[in-house]
Amino acid sequence: MVTKTLFRKIKKLHDDLELKINEVYDDDQDMVKVSEKSLILIDESIRTLKEMISKHHFESLSEEVYFFKKLKPEFISKFIYYSTILDLESHKPAAGKKVLKKYYEAEQEKLKNFYVSQSEFYSYYKRNASYLDHKIFVRNSYDLKMKLSFGFYNFDVSFTTSHDHLIARFIAYQQFDQYLKKQIENLIDTVNGKAISPLAWSASKVGLIELVYALYHMRCFNGGNIELSEVVKFVEKSLDTDLGNFHKTIFEIRNRKQELTKFLQLVSDNLNQHFVNSESE
Repeated sequence: MVTKTLFRKIKKLHDDLELKINEVYDDDQDMVKVSEKSLILIDESIRTLKEMISKHHFESLSEEVYFFKKLKPEFISKFIYYSTILDLESHKPAAGKKVLKKYYEAEQEKLKNFYVSQSEFYSYYKRNASYLDHKIFVRNSYDLKMKLSFGFYNFDVSFTTSHDHLIARFIAYQQFDQYLKKQIENLIDTVNGKAISPLAWSASKVGLIELVYALYHMRCFNGGNIELSEVVKFVEKSLDTDLGNFHKTIFEIRNRKQELTKFLQLVSDNLNQHFVNSESE
């Protein structure tokens, strides 16, 4: 199979996985159940991904690096994230808000320790450096000068490089850190009383979903390390609105026969006209 065709299939596999996970959030609000259901879906997708890649011969070094540095971590990070959430929430103490706050803060401290222990490679990752990519994101290759996982020699060499798992952990832990911050903020809100938002959405709900979905796909929220359902929940809370079955709305937007991005076009036209009018005043 040509690698470009393979990459398109992988992207579709990932998009379908994200859609299924978002549907899980629609059906349940219990994060233990959400995590369990999501992990089943993620496991199935990763097994499919492994079948696609294990015997595949990449046409160039750059394509192999791209898969192990960019594509595979998007799948594995989801498995790490929901596994971590499942462990966190299933062991959460049945206690008061102060105890729960300390519980979540202890997890934040563990994250800090992890980043300290991986500071050298985390710097490489954050700088989007590439001078070691040919060693650490290519199968059957590694750099002994860099810190390797203790389980490195137990990995499936047809589906693993020395550092793709660390990239996945960085992505997952960034999302996990946001989750912890949200839980702590919610605990503080319930103690101090929630502030009522002064804003309310007054245009069409379909338009808002179109706008949110566009920003989500541009990775405007948390660098893309967040589920669409979480973004929608935040928007609903912030703008005092209920977007209902937004998956159904997105499907209807995709299947419009004309003007797929009707609301975005209206926003663009309106803003452009405003600037034109301002210049003539």
